Amino acid sequence: MRTAIYPGTFDPITNGHVDVIERATHLFDKIFVAVAINANKTTIFTEQERMDMAVESLKHLPNVVVDLHQGLIVEYAKRKEAVALIRGIRAVSDFEYEFQIALMNRKLVPEVDTIFLMPNEKYTYLNSSIVRELSRLKQNIDDFVPEYVARKLRNKFNY
Repeated sequence: MRTAIYPGTFDPITNGHVDVIERATHLFDKIFVAVAINANKTTIFTEQERMDMAVESLKHLPNVVVDLHQGLIVEYAKRKEAVALIRGIRAVSDFEYEFQIALMNRKLVPEVDTIFLMPNEKYTYLNSSIVRELSRLKQNIDDFVPEYVARKLRNKFNY
């Protein structure tokens, strides 16, 4: 069985994330969506809320498991016997950063490859920060996140 890891903060999970995960399900038998616990990052949603939103948003994908993760992602990948890390690339600017991380991960754990996947072009401008800001400003976010996530954001920002 070919297993891959798709790590991220997912604060919140967006349609772009879901699109990349859906693409990856055609390439791998099992995908762990690793919701990061990172003390250095300030999130608007708790670990459990981010987990719940990911589980709900990905429930239509039977070969996807959502899990919490803390520490080095390559160590997590080794524990899960993964052959690859999946990273979404929206633009050239994403690639430069992700390329450096991929090289370091390869140095640490050479048997785990990094696979770069592009989302559908309609999501290339989309990221969690933009969605959070739009939601904070009480704008319509329905095209950017799954319905469950949109409800959670509206509740968080009281609109």
